[in-house]
Formats: sequence, structure tokens, C-alpha cells
Amino acid sequence: MARTNFDQLLQAGCHFGHLKRKWNPAMAPYIYTERNGIHIIDLHKTVAKIDEAADALKQIAKSGKKVLFVATKKQTKEIIAEKAQSVGMPYVIERWPGGMLTNFPTIRKAVKKMANIDKLMQDGTYSNLSKRELLQVTRQRAKLEKNLGSIADLTRLPSALFVVDVMKEQIAVKEANRLGIPVFGIVDTNSDPKNIDFVIPANDDAKDSVEAILTACCNAINEGVEERKVEKADEKAADAQVEAEAEEAKPKRQARKTRKAAEEGTPVAEEAAE
Repeated sequence: MARTNFDQLLQAGCHFGHLKRKWNPAMAPYIYTERNGIHIIDLHKTVAKIDEAADALKQIAKSGKKVLFVATKKQTKEIIAEKAQSVGMPYVIERWPGGMLTNFPTIRKAVKKMANIDKLMQDGTYSNLSKRELLQVTRQRAKLEKNLGSIADLTRLPSALFVVDVMKEQIAVKEANRLGIPVFGIVDTNSDPKNIDFVIPANDDAKDSVEAILTACCNAINEGVEERKVEKADEKAADAQVEAEAEEAKPKRQARKTRKAAEEGTPVAEEAAE
């Protein structure tokens, strides 16, 4: 399975951590050295951690489950949206709605409200509203779309969270921890990796760094999705083969019954069930 290699991570600047004075001592195992007051991340460990995370993400996708991507930082929003959409996964790039996971039914109600507004607009129910009322409904719909549009297809809790900058998205991480949802996170030298199940030590500020890591992880998710499709197609073909063989065997079974009945001198009824 192709993964991001050391040179790609180096070119993307994944190794640049934060200033030494801002570091979190818990990140010491992932720091290679310090240069000009800035911590340098050990990219060999980053490569190993990306591979570990990618393998786990592949299995989640292969089982048909969802991974929720979270990144509300300005410089990483577009990348997250693009990569998550490419593998058909939900994502949050605006403000994290508090209780998104721990109060999921309420979030689902808000998503349904958005769908109801669309339905009422299409069937003409809102045609009698005044301009002011229509404007209010339109604004409400736009606000819901901005905050929740990217999770409209998330009908149940995700099986995992992928977070860029675990420090900034600590509310999301806490909610996932509370519910036992595994967290994959790009963790910089100023962050605490303690509550992250799959730590990817890397620069979480640089666009190129985040993109390099996301590309490897999303490629793995895509492989999982494709393998699931192949397995489902194989299962369908196997079921069809079993049915075909059963149909083919019917006349032979009937012939055996007829022959046996003739030998015993008893009448044979046609197999009603068949």
C-alpha cells in the first residue's frame, strides 16, 4: 500500500514544530532536535505513525463506517473539505457545534430542520410568506447549511474522529473521549497527545504538511471503500451462483423422487414449494 514517504514529508515541512518555549513535554518522544529555538519533529516516527493510522482508517472504511474530519483553522479548512469529500466522509470546518457527539440527537434535529425547509420551499408552502419572512427563513437555512451541511449524511455517530490541531479542537476530542470514539490527530509539539488514540506528530499549521498527511490517510480510506465494494460484489456473485445451482438441482431431485416412488409403487406429488 503506497504511503507518504520521508522525503515528501520533509518537502512539506512536516518536521517544523513550535518554539521550544511553547513545547509540551509529553511530545518529547517525537522530537528529534532543536534548531534556532524551534523543535524539529522526528519524521521517521511520523512516517510510522501515518502508516499505523492509515491502516486503522482503511479497516474502518472497509467495514462501511464513517470517519468525521475536524479542522476549523483557516489555513486547513479547504484541504479538509476537499479530502473528506473525495472519500465521501463527513467533516466540520466551521465552529464545532457543542454537543455534536454527546448530544447527537439534537444535532440530527437541526439537520432535519434544514431538509424540511428545503421541502417546504419546493412544494410552494412558503410562497405566501412576506418578503421579510422569506428572508428570515432563507437566512436560517444558510446558517444551518454553513454549520451542518457537511454532516447532513451522518445519520449515526461516527466510528472515528480525525482532528487537525488537537489543541484547538479540544472540545471535539473531549466529546469523542467521553463516548469512546477513537481519535486520530495531527499533533504538534505544543499539544498534549495523551487523549489521542492515533498520534501523528507533525506540523499542524502549514497547509502543505496537513495536505501530505491527509492525502496518505484518505488514500487508505479510499482503498478500504474499494475493497468493501469488491467484497460485496463477490458476495452477490456467490449468492447468485448458489441460487443458480439450487435451481439446476431441482429437476434432478424431482427425478430421484419419481424414480424412488416408482420403485415403491406409490404416487408422487409435485413439490409444491418448488
